[in-house]
Amino acid sequence: MGLFNVTQPASFFLTGIPGLESSHFWLAGPLCVKYAMALGGNTVILQAVRVETRLHKPMYYFLSMLSFSDVAMSVATLPTVLRTFCLNARSIAFDACLIQMFLIHSFSMMESGILLAMSFDRYVAICDPLHYATVLTTEVIAGMGLAVIARSFITLFPLPFLIKRLPICRSNVLSHSYCLHPDMMKLACADTTINSIYGLFVLVSTFGMDLFFIFFSYMLILRSVLTIASRGERLKALNTCISHILAALAFYMPMIGVSTVHRFGKHAPRYTHVLMSNVYLFVPPVLNPLIYSAKTREIRRAIVRMFCYIRM
Repeated sequence: MGLFNVTQPASFFLTGIPGLESSHFWLAGPLCVKYAMALGGNTVILQAVRVETRLHKPMYYFLSMLSFSDVAMSVATLPTVLRTFCLNARSIAFDACLIQMFLIHSFSMMESGILLAMSFDRYVAICDPLHYATVLTTEVIAGMGLAVIARSFITLFPLPFLIKRLPICRSNVLSHSYCLHPDMMKLACADTTINSIYGLFVLVSTFGMDLFFIFFSYMLILRSVLTIASRGERLKALNTCISHILAALAFYMPMIGVSTVHRFGKHAPRYTHVLMSNVYLFVPPVLNPLIYSAKTREIRRAIVRMFCYIRM
């Protein structure tokens, strides 16, 4: 009972971009465009896979999961970001901030797990094509999706309680226009060692391991491709991986940058932390639909057919 009997503010105050407070209203336009592109692009991908029977294949089921996680991430951050930049309404209730923090970190972890599943899909398709249909059945794909969701929920479930046990008395002003665990943890006036250790454990055991196995799968794919005699066939096999590689880079590179700045860039300017976090959360949902639409011919054709059908 006494575990959460600590001093906590009724609400937090969110921050846009430090030093550009007077320009927040003008920055709202590009942010609205970004959200429209993320929500619209990923919704189109989801609809194209749903209605186009030719896309009812493992690769595109995983792409649908990726698009869904991008939509969910955008929806999780949209209310507070637009309220902060458009309406200058910076207040968010303490419990609402905890919920948003949990959702943002959960959807981010889901995206990492989905990218790992997609790398396994590419590994089976290239290294063991004869068993592709028998290995990646609908049941297996559904099980992988459920495992990704369960891992995120179970791993991150303690985070709100780890924050709730801390007394928040230094300030109630957050550094971003949304709630993140490291940002909330810094406001505590008590020992945050447990939070830091658990955060590092989660980062290494999930995101770190996902990245390692993605890299390992591509080493196996490259070894398999190099055994193909025809140069054209080698390029054809590698070309099926380009979209996934670009999507993985768009996700993990900003994440590594954010983690590095948060842990080792304590003396860096505040706007550096904010900009890196914004890139990490805002860029992948915008880029993923563009990457897969530009690099995957089947997706392009399905989108064109879908819009032509709507016009008719």
